[in-house]
Amino acid sequence: MDFKKSVLLMMSLMMTFVFVGCKDNEDVAEFNKPALYWYKKIATSITKSNLDKADSYYISLKSEHVRSPLMPTALMMLAHAHMNEEEYLLANYYLDEYNKRFGEESSREYTDFMKLKASFLGIKDVYKDQKLIMDTIATSNTYIARYPGSVYTPLVNTILIRLHMSLYLLNENIAALYERTGHDNAAKIYRDKNKGSVVEMTDITPPQKGIIGKIFD
Repeated sequence: MDFKKSVLLMMSLMMTFVFVGCKDNEDVAEFNKPALYWYKKIATSITKSNLDKADSYYISLKSEHVRSPLMPTALMMLAHAHMNEEEYLLANYYLDEYNKRFGEESSREYTDFMKLKASFLGIKDVYKDQKLIMDTIATSNTYIARYPGSVYTPLVNTILIRLHMSLYLLNENIAALYERTGHDNAAKIYRDKNKGSVVEMTDITPPQKGIIGKIFD
């Protein structure tokens, strides 16, 4: 019986330490700070490549100062920071936030291009990312139609060509695989997909490190 009481007492003390620790953490938690304070925290965290903290500070800035004039710059800083770290989903999140809150026609041309660039660079495996490739092709065509004469059009056209090349090689590789395994009808289906392509096999030099390549260096 005494042993059970000792165990219960020890557990009670441990729970007390846990709750005290939680209270201490709450006491030192930062809140109700000026917008500039959170903005500087975001910038410092980005400089130190601590994007988790930068994201956290952005939440504080947004929750306490959603109408601050520092919000647009903070969003773009975070979008670029995540893109530099190849975290393209998060980059697109911040670009979407920017467009929803501050996107005017003059700025959307740039932010829509950045979203397109993030989607393109997010393609890591043409076999696994086929839907992303198709979606990015559609987005590229929409961009060209929406912003005729844009300064980003040459880069968007380059993206389109790279993506069409990716699809062409993908279909050709799958067709060749079916041929080697004796499935000629399936091979024909994939070769037929390439008949309407804007590129031909003679246009393509298969790269050593993937068809997507680096066009933004």
